[in-house]
Amino acid sequence: MSTSNTVKGCCPLDCQDTCAWVAHVDDGRVTKVQGAAEHPITRGVLCAKVNDYQARTYAPDRLLHPLRRSGPKGSGNFERITWDEALDSIAERFTAIIDEHGPGALLPMFYLGSMGVVQRHAPMRLFNGLGACRLHGEVCGASMSALYAEGHPVGFDPEEMAQSRYIILWGINMLSTCHHHWQFIKEARERHGARVVCIDPRRTRTAAQCDEHIAIRPGSDAILAAGMAHVMLAEGLADLDFARATAADLDDFSGQVAAWTPERVAQACGIGAQTVVRLAREFAAARPAVLRAGVAPQQTVRGEAFVRSLSALAMLGGHWKHRGGGLFIFDAPAFDEFAAGRSDLAPGPQRSIDLSALGQALTDIDPPIKGLMVWCMNPAVIQVDSGRVRRGLAREDLFTVVLEHFMTDTARYADIVLPATTQLEHFDVVGAWGHHYLTVNNPAIAPLGETKSHGEIMRLLAPRLGLDHAAFNESDEEIAAATLPDGLSLGDLKRDGWKKLSPPRPDPSQGPAVLRFAGDDPTPLPTGGLRLLTPKSHYFLNSSFANMPRQRKAQGAPVLEMHPDDAGCLGLENGQLVAISNQRGEVRANLQVSDTIVAGAVTLVGKWWSEPAETAALANMLTPSLWSAGGQPAYNDTFVSVEAVTA
Repeated sequence: MSTSNTVKGCCPLDCQDTCAWVAHVDDGRVTKVQGAAEHPITRGVLCAKVNDYQARTYAPDRLLHPLRRSGPKGSGNFERITWDEALDSIAERFTAIIDEHGPGALLPMFYLGSMGVVQRHAPMRLFNGLGACRLHGEVCGASMSALYAEGHPVGFDPEEMAQSRYIILWGINMLSTCHHHWQFIKEARERHGARVVCIDPRRTRTAAQCDEHIAIRPGSDAILAAGMAHVMLAEGLADLDFARATAADLDDFSGQVAAWTPERVAQACGIGAQTVVRLAREFAAARPAVLRAGVAPQQTVRGEAFVRSLSALAMLGGHWKHRGGGLFIFDAPAFDEFAAGRSDLAPGPQRSIDLSALGQALTDIDPPIKGLMVWCMNPAVIQVDSGRVRRGLAREDLFTVVLEHFMTDTARYADIVLPATTQLEHFDVVGAWGHHYLTVNNPAIAPLGETKSHGEIMRLLAPRLGLDHAAFNESDEEIAAATLPDGLSLGDLKRDGWKKLSPPRPDPSQGPAVLRFAGDDPTPLPTGGLRLLTPKSHYFLNSSFANMPRQRKAQGAPVLEMHPDDAGCLGLENGQLVAISNQRGEVRANLQVSDTIVAGAVTLVGKWWSEPAETAALANMLTPSLWSAGGQPAYNDTFVSVEAVTA
């Protein structure tokens, strides 16, 4: 007799939307996932990346059993072993490393491949308990984090955006990266006739739906913001009382932006001077206006200058005084996701490693890293200077464990690969970085093959490593419950599916005026060729789904977008196979000549894998080992030459 039921869950991926879904289960198999209609953000719709998430779970190349390397690192040659063999091997090697080199030679490496508190943080209990390395830094958004740490507000409840009268989408392709936020912009248009302006060097899906697209030169964002501030101050359009209530250095800031006249800004940004003036006047006049900024403009050595300049603009306009006004880059529900990792288990001070600099950590630090565990991350593809990352991963004296769903580029360098459960097979609780809802994920089916949750892997490894604290025996539900605020039980969350946990709305005018607006240099690095941009794909989420047939087919082959003026100067034609290169390496793609991108820059969309070779356009083989002062990897300070492939 057939059975059918539905199970409440949610998407685990690194996205501001964190959608709730309903898994449909027929005879023990998930047949589809649908967006939860009642969820205030999801509203019944999933994105083009995950609307067939069950295909990931049932993929024929899914990893279902533990593996041990049987060939050279990077070759992808492995043999199947038992869980006992895998766990014993890991414990033996990690224990030997600690005995010879100390716990600081063991490095965890994880990020946001899953935002679930169990999948993301449970393995850290092992490393904290051993006194091994901990992590600091960010792969993206580090500039925002640096300014947030200074006290700059960087977000509010995005549902307020429906109250906005003027919306600047700055360096964000919302319709591809967080399309559920677009519904608030639609509501602002319908309710208040809000004007929507997109600032982006590329004409994206989002730019095409805005009232105006301002195509600036990449890297000049902070200069445009300085020019807008110049106009607001020069024409008496700024809310000086509000600005003085927040900034400790308003006079210094006024002096700094005085040099950025509309004419000078126009020359630097590649736009008209009147555009600078009009943009500033419109932004200042609206009540309220919001600056809705993306990650990409932060990804330069001037990342903090960009975020600081936008924060200053929001203060100058007084927009924080109104619901729907201010600066929005990031906001999250009020819960403690890091409690799942139990940093209190550490026996003493821990060595701290920048998670965005794995290449250096594996090739250029002393004492060296000897043991590595990677989960929720594919650093061989997504980190800057990934050639250096791969050289580190290829070290024969480095023992590497990877927890994964598929044989990723990173997993190919592992000594042991452990098969992890997907979101349909485990329990978890997932926060967000773009709204205030905490969402539960209930398992829809039993784990396939021999896959295990990261919490279960932690519980199995702990006794083998001599760790006997009660925290190492906690179930996945107990791990998740540790992150919840007082007054919210796990039972209530499981029953309801999600809970809104809003932090207080920022009011930067309350308290002493301590924020700093001035000081950061807004000028971009000098160019050394064409600036390579690597926008997020509509069908991949970073490197996730780049191996999935439907998403790969929908995305198409890798293409390099180039402006006709640049193509003409280089003698290149649309459709040619081209080599994109610099001193770090070379990748190939088909050329697409289009005015979609401004002259002087080229774009290579998507984070592709090394396999298959015909789509191995790994852009991060070309990105430099450069960071902003606040620790942001400078992905967009990559300069390349482009030439036709003749053979």
